Amino acid sequence: MYRTTLKSVSQKALTYSLALTLAACPIAGYSHVLAAPAVPTLLSAASAQVHAPVKYQIDARLDEKSMHIQGSELVTYRNLSKDTLQEIVFHTFADANRSKATQTSTFERNNEEIRKENPQKKPEDFLGGIDIRSAGVNGQTADFSNSNQALTVQLKQGLKPGESVTVQIGFDVKIPYGMQRLSYYKDIVNGAHWFPAASVYDESKHQWDNAPYSKTFESDYYDASDFEVHLNVPASYQILMPGTITTQEAAGEPGRKTVNAIADNTRELVFFASPNYKVESVTREGLTVEYYYFDNMPDKKKLVNQYIDAAFDAIRFFNEKYGKYPYPEFRIAESYVEGVAVEFSRVIQMGQIAQNSDPAHDDVFVHEIAHQWFHGLIGNNSEAESFLDEGFADFSKVYFAEKRGDVLGGFQSIQMDDLSSIDKPIASTNADAGDVENPVFYGKGRQAIYQLYRMVGEEKFDGFMREYFKRYEYKNATIDGLLQTIQDTLGNDARQEIDRALHDPNFTLKSEYRLSEAEEAAYWHGQFKSIYHSSLSQIPNLREEAMSRIVDKALQGEPLTIVMSDRADGTSDKQEQSILEQLQSSLQLMGIQADVITERQVLKKQMEKELAASNMIAIGSAGSNSLIQALKPGIMQNAKSIGLNWTNLMGQKAASGAYIIKHPYNQNRLLLHLFWNGKALSEPAMKIYPAQMLNALNFSTNYYQYYVMDEAGKIISDQKIANPMAKFFEQE
Repeated sequence: MYRTTLKSVSQKALTYSLALTLAACPIAGYSHVLAAPAVPTLLSAASAQVHAPVKYQIDARLDEKSMHIQGSELVTYRNLSKDTLQEIVFHTFADANRSKATQTSTFERNNEEIRKENPQKKPEDFLGGIDIRSAGVNGQTADFSNSNQALTVQLKQGLKPGESVTVQIGFDVKIPYGMQRLSYYKDIVNGAHWFPAASVYDESKHQWDNAPYSKTFESDYYDASDFEVHLNVPASYQILMPGTITTQEAAGEPGRKTVNAIADNTRELVFFASPNYKVESVTREGLTVEYYYFDNMPDKKKLVNQYIDAAFDAIRFFNEKYGKYPYPEFRIAESYVEGVAVEFSRVIQMGQIAQNSDPAHDDVFVHEIAHQWFHGLIGNNSEAESFLDEGFADFSKVYFAEKRGDVLGGFQSIQMDDLSSIDKPIASTNADAGDVENPVFYGKGRQAIYQLYRMVGEEKFDGFMREYFKRYEYKNATIDGLLQTIQDTLGNDARQEIDRALHDPNFTLKSEYRLSEAEEAAYWHGQFKSIYHSSLSQIPNLREEAMSRIVDKALQGEPLTIVMSDRADGTSDKQEQSILEQLQSSLQLMGIQADVITERQVLKKQMEKELAASNMIAIGSAGSNSLIQALKPGIMQNAKSIGLNWTNLMGQKAASGAYIIKHPYNQNRLLLHLFWNGKALSEPAMKIYPAQMLNALNFSTNYYQYYVMDEAGKIISDQKIANPMAKFFEQE
């Protein structure tokens, strides 16, 4: 899973994390092509012969009017433990939707927006759950209880090691409205956790995993299973599921059909349903990649095919490095989720494709594909050891980027990431990690893997990864199992090194593997350059007069000059210097060096040549800044084009703020004026002014053309263009 809304742990870590999770703003501008893999085929047929210890036969009907699923399942469970079992436990994660208190927080912001857009919807419409109608064992009625998202079916006779039992369950699911893993919204049904799924039995603890679904993160811990599913749906619906899909008319029900899926050795079974899905399908070297999407913008099919190409590239890479993707198909579901991408076995869920999407460099897309190896094929307890899937998936995303020549997305993104302020061990549980799961599991996790990679070298590292895959394909790995594999393939020193890294709460990447100060500065400049450009391009036909554009232009290599006011009294001078220092500090973090002019004579000498070719930032009152005075007629004229009455604005007593216009001498350059009326800012306004200035120049906020503050520092008027990504950067 990847979420765009992340809490900061430091200013740099926040910026970096947001940069790498900008799912709808992929970094563009690279033309490197991944080399053809040494292994020529994508599909391994051998793995498909292995049969799983759990087999499901599910018959269900989707009632699209009431948004219920009525179903029955026949589950054959084989006891692979050394214990005699007296009961079988199933997850009923659909019951997480019984109340808002138990629903995952991942989609809270999405659902708040949906509530505002749909005031007719009642709070209970956003809730759901699963009712167990019946349960039986080997054809006989059995006692059962469904509590706290766990269904326990009692066995009348103990199930001995190696024996199998058949459990029959009848169920009725209410699908909640909005955005959840199980939900319906607009014209799509998201179908995860829609049936009782067998829990994992831990023979070392002699107990079933019966924990409810995580409120803050993920609980995707299952045994690989064989599925035979028959889902009755409206005939107009396109259905996406893992496995081999066939369709037939529903007997005796005109206008309906039955969609059948056979999916062996599959970690979980989800479906996505919509009457408006289009499907693009490409088969290469025995593997079919399908993208289910909404045809809601021009040339979308072209982008979809580029995403399919990108999927093939990533799968080839992971095939070569880790082990073969064993299934004949891989499917991608477009949905309405924003800021979140979710992995399932043989299926991933992505948000809406944007017009300026860059499929070849969408690193979130690659992260989710990597989960097919680290979750889908190699399972793990994602509640207790999330590092095993998220850490390896995120390292794999970076490994892929590095080997295709993507400097910003490659190993440098690991080398520069400073997570020293995080004092949680990588081996933390979700509960222990709390709200810093991203830097713990993803950030520090991939650093620990990278450190191992550097320590042993690429050839030995790849050999270890292939052995790890071989040992745990279709099984559930543990950190202990990972460490044992490292010891067996790389030696005891390597095991001890990674063991310390995973369990030391103060783990940081070794200095010899980090970037130098100069390399880090160059990295940040490149990162900001790409992010600003990508963020601004989210809005087609965005006006030039946007404050963030002046930073973007400087990052792209255009000159930038700051002009200070004439020397005034002590208070005003101190304020200007403070504002200048904070502005320069922010620009320097991004690798922008701006010229600063403080003398009227220098300004006069450079006005018509050097400064006509430069973007300009003027600081101070209109009456004391020589640049503003010299360009006043042109400023007044250009201000009209953004709807600003400049004369009226400059006449507002004690007002302050900023506006941006085209440079009066050069329509290809911009002039930003950070102003206040009067000799100096009031003390309350000065406390607010620098923060608002930097906020208006950011890539992650709405794009200001002007804003005006009163004497207390409160914005009393502004003009801005909504940034569709801004909501993902808000602090929670």
